[in-house]
Amino acid sequence: MSRHVLFLCSQNRLRSPTAEQVFADWPGIETASAGLLADADELLGPELLEWADLVFVMERAHRTRLSARFAPWLNGKRVVCLDIPDDYDYMDPALVELLKRKVSPHLR
Repeated sequence: MSRHVLFLCSQNRLRSPTAEQVFADWPGIETASAGLLADADELLGPELLEWADLVFVMERAHRTRLSARFAPWLNGKRVVCLDIPDDYDYMDPALVELLKRKVSPHLR
């Protein structure tokens, strides 16, 4: 059975789509990504949280916003903050390396 892994950032343009792409081919894992701001390319909704087994946020502020807006759908879900600032372009090699280092231990 696949684990459903959700990556969240502010606008779903750089960090979370990169993470979704990087881990999309991992065995036993299905990935998705979304943003927490109203102008996000893919806006987070309750159905995506219900789908997810494990949720990664890029910054502490994302965890705060997530908890404030979606508390009823977070019951028992593991939310991991990666502490990755918005300093990278989509698929930036440095971002890919950082994601692999910080996310991989949680996927074992």
